[in-house]
Parts: sequence; C-alpha cells; structure tokens
Amino acid sequence: MPIEFTLPDLGENISSAGVLAVLVKAGDDVKIDTPSLEIETDKATIEVPSDVTGKITEVLVKPGDKATPGQVVLKLEGSEAAAESKPAAEKSGEASSQAAPSGGATAGDWNQAAAADAGASSGGGAQASAPQPSGGDAQASKPSGGGPQEVKLPDLGENIASANILSVLLKEGDKVTSETGMLELETDKATVEVPAGVDGTVSKVHVKAGDTAKPGQVILTVQGSSGGSAEAKPAASASAAAHSESKASQPAAVAPAAAPKPTTNGSAAKAPAPTVSRAPGKPVPASPTVRRLAREIGVDISSVRGSGPRGRISHDDVKAHARGLLKQAPGGSASAGGGFYRPMQPVLPDFSRFGQTEREAMSGIRKKTAEQMGMAWSTIPMVTQFDKADVTDLEKLRQQLDAKTRKAGGPKLTVTAILMKVCTSALKKFPKFNASIDLSKEEVVFKKYFNMGVAVDTERGLLVPVIKNIDRMNIMEISEAMTAIAEKARNRKVTPDDLQGSNFTITNLGGIGGTSFTPIVNPPEVAILGVSRTQTEPVWQNDSFVPRQMLPLSLSYDHRLIDGAEAARFLRFVCEALANPALLLFEG
Repeated sequence: MPIEFTLPDLGENISSAGVLAVLVKAGDDVKIDTPSLEIETDKATIEVPSDVTGKITEVLVKPGDKATPGQVVLKLEGSEAAAESKPAAEKSGEASSQAAPSGGATAGDWNQAAAADAGASSGGGAQASAPQPSGGDAQASKPSGGGPQEVKLPDLGENIASANILSVLLKEGDKVTSETGMLELETDKATVEVPAGVDGTVSKVHVKAGDTAKPGQVILTVQGSSGGSAEAKPAASASAAAHSESKASQPAAVAPAAAPKPTTNGSAAKAPAPTVSRAPGKPVPASPTVRRLAREIGVDISSVRGSGPRGRISHDDVKAHARGLLKQAPGGSASAGGGFYRPMQPVLPDFSRFGQTEREAMSGIRKKTAEQMGMAWSTIPMVTQFDKADVTDLEKLRQQLDAKTRKAGGPKLTVTAILMKVCTSALKKFPKFNASIDLSKEEVVFKKYFNMGVAVDTERGLLVPVIKNIDRMNIMEISEAMTAIAEKARNRKVTPDDLQGSNFTITNLGGIGGTSFTPIVNPPEVAILGVSRTQTEPVWQNDSFVPRQMLPLSLSYDHRLIDGAEAARFLRFVCEALANPALLLFEG
C-alpha cells in the first residue's frame, strides 16, 4: 500500500530547512533509519533517517529546495505491516510505533538528536548527525554461520564516477560491524569515510591505498554474513560530505594519542564525559565524521559515552571526553607528562645515527614558555604592524636627563621606561588594546587599570614581570620600578604576583640588535610591542636628506578584536609621541 514519508518537526522556532542532498532515489528499498535526506537549518546540518519501510516510488524534493515540517518528501510502496498507520501529520510529531527495539529511531528521537547536536556546527566546523540504529542497517544478517560476502563501494553521489583511496582501515582477519570504517576516500568534492555496512570477519581486502575505486567495485570479502553480496552503507553522498567535512584535506592516519587544542567555545560541554566500557565487537554508535575527529585528536571512540538517543556519540561528546583526559593528566596540563600544549607532535628520528648528541632537561621556565607560546600561536590569529619612530630629539633629551639623574643617584633613564609611559597614554586613547576576549561569554572585557609587562632575559629563560598602576607614575618612577623588578627576576626573587595582571607587554631587543621581529601575543592580553635597535638613517626633510635616529617598532595584535586600521593608528600615535614628546601634554 502507498506510504508517505514527511519531514519531521525540526525543533523550536525552525519552520523550514534547505535540502543539501537527497540520499535515496526512486526504486530504492528503504528501512526504518535508512538515511534519506541531508538538510541544513540555521543551527546545524542534519541527516534525516526514514521512519517507514518500503520501496520508493517518487522523490518529491531535490537539492536546493526548501522543505517544511510535515511536507511529503518521499512516496513509497510497502506492506500493511510496514505502514500501519498514522496520518502523515502525526508521524512528524510522534514516535513511530513500528520501530524495532534495536534499531529504528523515532521522529521524537530524531528531534532530540537534532537538538543535542545542533551546537556542533559552531564548534570548529563539525556537523551534527542524526542517530543510526545500534545494530546498523547493513544488507547482511548477523555473522552466525553465513558464507562469504562481497562488500562493494556504494554510489558516491551525482556526477562522481570514481574516488581515490587514501587509506584502507581494515586488514584480513579484522572483525567488523556495520559501523566499522573500511576506507577513506577522496573525491573532487570531499574526503569521506566509508563504513563496511556488514558484520563479520574480513577474509580478503581487494584494494590498497593509492588505488582508484568506482561505485560497485568489490572492496572486501567478509566471512560470517549471510547472502551473496552487498554494498557498503555510505557515510553520506560525496556532495553532502562536502558540507559536513568542510572539504577537508587528506586526513592523518591513525596516530599516537595527541592532546587536543583547548577550546573556549561556550557551546562545548563544561564537564568531561565519563568513560564507558563496551563489549568487544559491539558497534559504537557514531557517524564517520565523529570517528574521524576522535582519530585525529587521539581519542578511543569506543571509550566515549554518548549523550544522544541510545548512546549516540556526537562531536561534543568526543571533545568533552578529550578534555576529561587532559584534566586527569598530572597537573591538569595539556599532556600526560604535565608539560606542553601539544596539538600534534612530530615523531623525532634517532639523531644518534647521524652523530653524537646530548640531552638536557628543560627548565621549568622554558617548559612554561613553550606551553604558553604554543597555545598562543595555535589559538590567536595574530598580525604584526611595523613602523619607525624618529627619536632624534627624544634621544638628545633622554641623554641629558639621564646624566642629570645619575649624578643625583637616580636610576638609569631607558627608552623602555619612556615607551611604557607613551604606551599607557596610547592604551587610554585606544581602549581595545587594554582589553581581553572572553569567548565563553562572547564578551570583551575592558580594563580600567594600567599594568604593563616588560620582558626580561634571564639565565633561566624569558620572564615577564609586571609593573602595576603605571598610569600613576612618572617616567623616573617607572625607571626605578623597572630596575627593581628586573633585578628580582635575575636573582630568582620574583613572586607569582610579580608575574600576573599585565594588560600589555613591551619586549625590547634593541640592546642586542636586529631591525624588526614578530613578538607573540601573551594571552589574555591582546597586543604586544617589540622594540629593535635604533639606526641612523637618511630621512627626506626640507628638500634634502638629513641623518635621523629611527627606532623600529613591531606591534603584534589579536585580530579577533583589533582591526588593522586600529593597530596602524595605535602605532602611529606611539611613533608621533616619541618624535614629539610634547604631544602627550595635549593628548594625555
């Protein structure tokens, strides 16, 4: 009898969705939970499973269409048992009474999965997936007494005749389930993982990495499944995978565990998910994209507890599990060794093959610097603005005042002390540079106080002690504070409080040399100023070149908060104030 499959309710305040891909065609036999559509709402990209069983007679939507809840998208022919019945309008809002205990997702289950996974689209491009049956819907029965079965490559999508095999994920003798990934393919649209779609033991692998495979080609022979041959269940059509994988490049092979990048995304789960134990051979309910994420960040997917219907594992579940592993590591650091932030670490060769080597343990300061700088470089989109300040007149004044101060027993008057006072005025004029980003709350924190870090080179490594309330000091007081804090740093007498609370940092390499460099922003700050050696250069003034002392400055900033034009104005203000110190009397 004829059956209509209607688009289920999409969740609160979602009245329509764009159809990204139609995963079935007229003549296909579908079962409950067979993927039928991939749709995109304003919250997520979601795969919609069928909630009916039968043979498709007509497909009423196509990619690019807009579909609304309750709209008929497929017409099927099925048995009375398969179509027992409720009107189409009821099917969109109620659970289907024909769902098998081990398998069929109800419309209500699908809505829960859509809500649970909706946040995945904001967490780095991972897309939500609809739940699939825990037992899979492979075309073969369970591997009890069945003969050999050929697993063929499924259809890859419209106009895709072949794909390159990036890696074969199984070998002879491996036990597989319908959810076990067997291949990673690369088409001209996306990189896709293809699950086996059957249960059993691999007796032969017919392809290898580097081959070109076509739909219908035999990939595996599996012993233990009944029936003659079957196509593997596609993870999604290649065109749909282009959305869910964001046209990912060639994936890394299964690698040793590497700590994931710490996230501050507010949509991510705040508490780590507990580990779950599964019986050997029991399928893990997770989509191919979720499995890929787990492999890339070194998480054992079988130990992740899913938060979706029937334990379905989402991208957020994998991320939460990874964060839990980080917290369990000694010191709660980003590695089991309690040291570095390691998004991915290269495997070093045996250097002793090339010559004599010697190893030395890293100091605590060097470890912390490596961890902080690695995290900053990996998480902050940084840009560096370069400029030069004419300090000819300022340098003459500095030398005069320095001699006078030294004669009176005062501290040395340095360029860094002057820069700190000038930069404090710049922070007042450009408040974004005296701020921090709170991604968890999606807010910008503007600070009304002015503390500044100054990089100090010590025998143990780089330290950045902080001078507090610098806006309340004159330049001579800043020089005294700098001399005192640098001495404490070099004598290992700085306290934790001396190293905290900075809003902006200055690092001066002018005493060593160089023309410019790119300092790394030290979070939660959003900018840092690098200073290089003053050079005498010819400058065109009044129809002739004259020798001027030019100070190279390098301003690195967090592009998430600060735009290039603002950075250029900030640095121009600093340069003009150094060229004409009287400017500060008028502009503060």
